[in-house]
Amino acid sequence: MNVPVLLPFLRVGSDPAAHESPLSSLPLTVLVGVTGVGKSTALVALQSALSGMRVLPDRREITDAVMIWPRAGGPVSDREERFRLTAEYRGEHPGGMAHALGTLLADTRHWGHQPVFDGLRGLEEVQYAAQHFPTWRFVALGAPDLVRVRRLLGRADTFDQVRGTAGQDLKQMLAELRGVQDVFNLAEVEELSALTDEGFTASDILAKVKIVVSERRNYDPQAAEQFLRTLPPAKALVLDTVQLNPAGVAAKIATWAGGPA
Repeated sequence: MNVPVLLPFLRVGSDPAAHESPLSSLPLTVLVGVTGVGKSTALVALQSALSGMRVLPDRREITDAVMIWPRAGGPVSDREERFRLTAEYRGEHPGGMAHALGTLLADTRHWGHQPVFDGLRGLEEVQYAAQHFPTWRFVALGAPDLVRVRRLLGRADTFDQVRGTAGQDLKQMLAELRGVQDVFNLAEVEELSALTDEGFTASDILAKVKIVVSERRNYDPQAAEQFLRTLPPAKALVLDTVQLNPAGVAAKIATWAGGPA
């Protein structure tokens, strides 16, 4: 029998104990961005800049506990299958991860009253969170899709698992990838195929591009950023992780976070 994922000092519920608060009512700082924009690196730098900051279990852990395990009955590592299961959840629960996060009660003795969450993705999640959880604040981190592919190739993250196939003609495989034309133009496909000259394997490049393309089918980072720019500056901060290094991102967030909620 599979044992479901348990989140530390968090539980799904609507009847909080004296030491618990719904995450929906706490002044969360929520990072917004897709894979490879630099959220994890920024969090490490931010934890150094803001002592005592508590970071909630990340998107993957909450996805496993609230979305994946109840549907699959066990762990799912393939990224495409995870996208399919989370899309099912979003179909039933508008807001997706924002909805899932809002269902949790937090033990404030452990998490405090101003935790940080990494992170939301896409317009629907961000809009839902802003409309339903007025105490939350948002930090959007962005980077071009080509940069994201390079960052994924540069990190040995065992979670980045998508079935990839090695082949002789990487350019053709990339061009035939479903949805690739919605993310990368012909010149960018050429640039991606040339990454083999830098020592990356064709199968690894194809797998990382699949991640970016699959994610873009489900989430639109540009639309999320555009929406956040319509919110008051105290509620939303949008940063470019190409223009800013991790320390610069952390400094910007730390200064902004000291302002009024």
